Amino acid sequence: MQISALVVGATGIAGRGVSQELVDRGADVLGLSRKAEGLTKGVTHVAADLLDAEDVNKAVLGLTPTHVYFTTWSRQANEEENIRVNAGMVRTLLDALSRAGRVQHVALVTGLKHYLGPFDAYVKSGTLPLTPVREEQPRLDIPNFYYSQEDEVYEAAKRDGFTWSIHRPHTIIGKAIGNAMNMGSTLAAYASICKETGRRFKFPGSAAQWNGLSDMTDTRILAKQLVWASTNDLAKNGAYNITNGDIFRWSWMWPRIAKWFGVASEGFAGQIAPLEAEMASDAEIWRAMASKYGLVEADLWRVASPWHTDLDLSRPIEVMTDMAASRRLGFSAFQSTEDAFHDLFTTLRQDKVIP
Repeated sequence: MQISALVVGATGIAGRGVSQELVDRGADVLGLSRKAEGLTKGVTHVAADLLDAEDVNKAVLGLTPTHVYFTTWSRQANEEENIRVNAGMVRTLLDALSRAGRVQHVALVTGLKHYLGPFDAYVKSGTLPLTPVREEQPRLDIPNFYYSQEDEVYEAAKRDGFTWSIHRPHTIIGKAIGNAMNMGSTLAAYASICKETGRRFKFPGSAAQWNGLSDMTDTRILAKQLVWASTNDLAKNGAYNITNGDIFRWSWMWPRIAKWFGVASEGFAGQIAPLEAEMASDAEIWRAMASKYGLVEADLWRVASPWHTDLDLSRPIEVMTDMAASRRLGFSAFQSTEDAFHDLFTTLRQDKVIP
């Protein structure tokens, strides 16, 4: 590919995926992150803290990327702070790159909270979003840092003349140690602990999630759509949902994950049983497992993020994603979600992240 790419958040779950896709296609890839740990082979590291404007300005000085893939965010205590910090990171980066005047396209990864809002939004209001979610649905009349991030991209695009694309995955499956939202690795760690201790692999979520339809997003599918939208003239200046292309029920998927790990599964037991509470005392168990099996990460909370898995699986509604916008324009990639889980679990085992 004859582009020069800058992947922002290159060591995260989405950043690793798009970095690999770009490297595989022969692009020149720069990866911006605070640390190089977990950087994709073939990516040149750019060290910068997006919370520090001066640091970002110094880091990108002299860089002339044509395509920017913004894949990271920073979790804050409340939505007001989420907006301030995460919109600020987008603005800081695009302001710094504006000086070079070479950026042709900016792709921003957000997610389905664009339609659902922060988790407690519909819990407090009692108003449930319409599903399947579609790109044509208007913004919710509530604060949402995704909206603020989008607005920063739109304003910079008007100023600098680049095209843009917005990408809204559902829960992302992929490998990334230390990632803040990582259901695949969380379930892998939880199942491994269950196998080690003889505990049952208990579904932590709601009846609606257990019985309803759902979908997910493999990081490889997300990466393909990011590159497709950023290099296809028909797709530029659009917002796109992105999932694997299949649907499932957790009542079907949960026991299949349990079977892969060789543990006994337990389905919805009548009420939500948060995974964060279930795993609260497992850090020392994991540390012992890391020593016993030679695992590469002894800190359980760098492998698992049960709080995020709880947010997804405790929703009081089923959540499905319509992908008509990109399908109409020719994006046809597909990935089996069960295979995505199995591929991730196999990778985590081969790389000694799980036993």
